[in-house]
Amino acid sequence: MGNRLSKIYTRTGDKGTTGMGDGTRVEKDSARVAAMGDMDELNSVLGIVICKCTESAVKEMLITIQHDLFNLGAQLTMPQCNLITAARVHWLEQSLDAMNENLPPLKEFILPGGGEAAAFCHLARTVCRRAERSMASLKKEFEFSEHIAAYVNRLSDLLFVTCRVLSREAGEPEVYWQSQRIRKE
Repeated sequence: MGNRLSKIYTRTGDKGTTGMGDGTRVEKDSARVAAMGDMDELNSVLGIVICKCTESAVKEMLITIQHDLFNLGAQLTMPQCNLITAARVHWLEQSLDAMNENLPPLKEFILPGGGEAAAFCHLARTVCRRAERSMASLKKEFEFSEHIAAYVNRLSDLLFVTCRVLSREAGEPEVYWQSQRIRKE
């Protein structure tokens, strides 16, 4: 890995660029930095979900995902690293399938809510979708492992299922979208 910072500020970014782990400098508003920022924001929102979550198995899974997201960011800053692999994507799929197995089938769209932890998890899901869009934009100008895009795509699905699990654990009903609630004025 790159150098560890003993001093938090370096002044090297004062002119609008930032250093990557591979030694290159890029503009702070580049697609690469934007994607890394979205991953960082997602990781932060997951930290809130973890703080609000009471289910230890879900907490452990989310902490593992936080580590994966940190590794994903590292892989974006140092493309030669191969930290997000097909095995990590497979782990997400297995985790998603295991959680979804105990949930009733969906017949309607769910509105964000369902208790505090679930609501924050819905926020994490939407940040994950934005991160996925950032990765799609980045792919147009920067080559990275296909496993990264697959991981982020599966993660948004897993977070949706996690929202449902957290709602059930909190004893909160899922709020279903009702198309007939369109206001007529």
